Amino acid sequence: MTVKRLYETMYILRPDLPDQEADAAIAKYQDFLVQQESEDITIQHRGRRRLAYDIKGHREGIYIQVNYTATPKTIESLEKSMRLADDVIRYMTIKLEPEAVEAEDAEAIIPDAEEPVAVADAAAE
Repeated sequence: MTVKRLYETMYILRPDLPDQEADAAIAKYQDFLVQQESEDITIQHRGRRRLAYDIKGHREGIYIQVNYTATPKTIESLEKSMRLADDVIRYMTIKLEPEAVEAEDAEAIIPDAEEPVAVADAAAE
């Protein structure tokens, strides 16, 4: 039995895609993950951003982040699909450690400690 792991895929769509085509591309990869029996799929549309350097002649891109649980075989298929697609100009998938995810969730729930209080210097008094 293949073990499912937690992954995060960030991909950049061409900036010249109309909103309907961008939404269709997002839905296409979401449907692909569902067909591959991935679980806990969370999609975050990060919006249009300026790139640090030109990628395939584009200075901007539409950033999409997808977090999900899947098998390594699913990642291979997903990345192959993105590599062959004309609408994706860059993609990257990383494997998340469960401890790191729990720590990020805890930081989001627990507010930061109070601001440090300035201590008056004894010589200033």
